[in-house]
Amino acid sequence: MPRTYAAQLIATLEAQGVERIYGIVGDSLNPVVDALRDSSIEWVHVRNEEAAAFAAGAESLMTGKLAVCAGSCGPGNTHFVQGLYDAHRNGAKVLAIASHIPSLQIGSTYFQETHPELLFNECSAYCEMVNSTDQGGRILHHAIQSTVAGKGVSVLVLPGDIAEHEATDDTFTDSVIATGSPITFPDPAEAAALVAAINDADSVTLFCGEGVKNARGQVLALAEKIKSPIGHAFGGKMHIQYDNPFDVGMSGLLGYGACRDAMFDADLLILLGTDFPYTDFLPAGNVAQVDIDASHIGRRTTIHHPVVGDVAAVIENILPHVEEKTDRSFLDRQLRNHAEALEGVVEAYTTGVEKHTPIHPEYVAAVIDELAADDAVFTVDTGMCNVWAARYITPNGRREELGSFRHGSMANALPQAIGAQAADRGRQVISFSGDGGLSMLLGELLTVRLHDLPVKTVVFNNSSLGMVKLEMLVGGMPEFGTDHEHVNFAAIAEGMGIRTVRIENPKKVRSGIAEALAHDGPVLVDVVTDPNALSIPPNITWDMLLGFSKATTRTIFGGGVGRMVNLARSNLRNIPKP
Repeated sequence: MPRTYAAQLIATLEAQGVERIYGIVGDSLNPVVDALRDSSIEWVHVRNEEAAAFAAGAESLMTGKLAVCAGSCGPGNTHFVQGLYDAHRNGAKVLAIASHIPSLQIGSTYFQETHPELLFNECSAYCEMVNSTDQGGRILHHAIQSTVAGKGVSVLVLPGDIAEHEATDDTFTDSVIATGSPITFPDPAEAAALVAAINDADSVTLFCGEGVKNARGQVLALAEKIKSPIGHAFGGKMHIQYDNPFDVGMSGLLGYGACRDAMFDADLLILLGTDFPYTDFLPAGNVAQVDIDASHIGRRTTIHHPVVGDVAAVIENILPHVEEKTDRSFLDRQLRNHAEALEGVVEAYTTGVEKHTPIHPEYVAAVIDELAADDAVFTVDTGMCNVWAARYITPNGRREELGSFRHGSMANALPQAIGAQAADRGRQVISFSGDGGLSMLLGELLTVRLHDLPVKTVVFNNSSLGMVKLEMLVGGMPEFGTDHEHVNFAAIAEGMGIRTVRIENPKKVRSGIAEALAHDGPVLVDVVTDPNALSIPPNITWDMLLGFSKATTRTIFGGGVGRMVNLARSNLRNIPKP
């Protein structure tokens, strides 16, 4: 029997090490799914193609490898959009197979007709339609090579009839995909200018993002030599915050500690591997920026000392030429301020928590952090779950954290947990799910059940869109449309055949979470939390205060920080005695 293009496609993916495809079977996609039957690739049946794209993105971020999702024509693959935007912005290596209407009917307003090559243009780096089997082999290679090279998502648009045509040309599909990651060294002039700026400054602060993932040792060595505080964005937290004697916390809407003051008070601020988007939290004074992508430099604040290159390579290049600073008074002051800032809020979230009803969400997050495995993977819904994760999940170099940190989509946590767990069934995966986010893709609990994925889904059930409520209050608007009738998610999950734990009594938080984490299979933990537990940034502007005043709120200002206070306390020991 002649080999179809669909069979060539699946054989090519199998050769590239693809182990599963996330999607929903349907009409124009049927030839591709049929070709899976004779392959080693698993079909992961989701309930919404959006979840398929989120799951593929999470799998790729966990493994560093190519991951695949697939959707049928028209309404099927249009659901991809949120998940593909998220995967693209996170730099995941994802191939999305968007099947299409019969090629003869394209352009005739045929049933379910869309134009995927236009729709997905903004959320991908490569998006092309297969027009023939010979051309299809070429663009299949190009699509895989583009995303594996780190360009972002690739989309292969495939008319259903062409998927069934005979494919004979393997010229391009037989190519070996290049997977290497070259190191980018800095331009000598830019590196020299940064060295001069560091040597001229009496005080320097380093602010780290995702780009320091493979540069932790180099960053700490630089901080030690120039006596610099180290702050971080959410993206840099898991890589740089743990066991860091220079840590002063996080800046931004989710921030805590002395990070903001350390950034604004320094003679020189160096942004390392971060595209931190919130301009209001960045100074416009003497700022340097190191980034492997030159297009990132200078698009958030004024940059006087740009350096293009890998963070590790740049620091290794400049460190021998940087003069060691002997005055650590700036660093010591920021470490003291950081410890005091954390001490000032810890008591409010650790005293009497087992008596407070509804339950403090901060307390729930702190207990999860304490009981979770040392190599646990946390997936975090956009909204208040981001706050609790940012402040309570304790990094250690082995844990991972996934979220829609750049796209900010709701409902990401559960499908990302599906992808992370499918990639490694033996690793503990915990979803911090908001009740709003879980409701949006609630059907994916059926995916968890169908594939028996041992995901632990913790629902922070406050019957409210907490982050939206906060945004309205800060803007001076009385909250409206943010609350809804209470939902018993445990009862729903139980009806799906998933083991559940429902917690309404704060005294049951620890035992309930321990029970869930000890179970071998999937568990949903439904925790009824306080809807009035609202986070605020560590630095309050006058406009924010006016907004709260206008809205006549009674919110308690603060924000717990869990076990991070222990690091701050220990770092005080690094300050020399007078």
